[in-house]
Amino acid sequence: MLQLILGGARSGKSRLAEKLAADTRLPVTYIATSQPLDGEMNQRVALHRARRPAEWALVEEPLALARVLRANAAPGRCLLVDCLTLWLTNLLMLDDARQLGVERDALLDCVTALPGEIIFVSNETGMGVVPLGELTRRYVDEAGWLHQALAERCQRVVLTVAGLPLTLKGTVL
Repeated sequence: MLQLILGGARSGKSRLAEKLAADTRLPVTYIATSQPLDGEMNQRVALHRARRPAEWALVEEPLALARVLRANAAPGRCLLVDCLTLWLTNLLMLDDARQLGVERDALLDCVTALPGEIIFVSNETGMGVVPLGELTRRYVDEAGWLHQALAERCQRVVLTVAGLPLTLKGTVL
């Protein structure tokens, strides 16, 4: 099953995704897309690590997400990707602007053929004020288009607000 868990900052989306992964009772591989480049991000990563079960495998990949998914997906395994908007940011910051399209297309092309359980976590950014600046507007646009395309491919899509899940598509939690 493919699942997409959306929510704002501190909405409980990662905690929900971790619970769903644990509830599968399958071996879990956590795919982290962040690049902890400052003290604040290091603290966020530490909080996520402390919350995860020690037996979960970890793959850190800031760019080549489709490659990592294809290499790790298997029947009887759960992959948890946290988070797509950090991955998108990493790609937007590259000198080669074409790489975003290449990696996004690779992800969208492979997800429906992946075996096992896949849970994606991402920040819902399209519900607020349109930001100033070309890069931030492009980020919001790219995130929105990615979420629409991925939601179309997923069996379940959940919006998390204040720790509460609202099922948008698929079986209700």
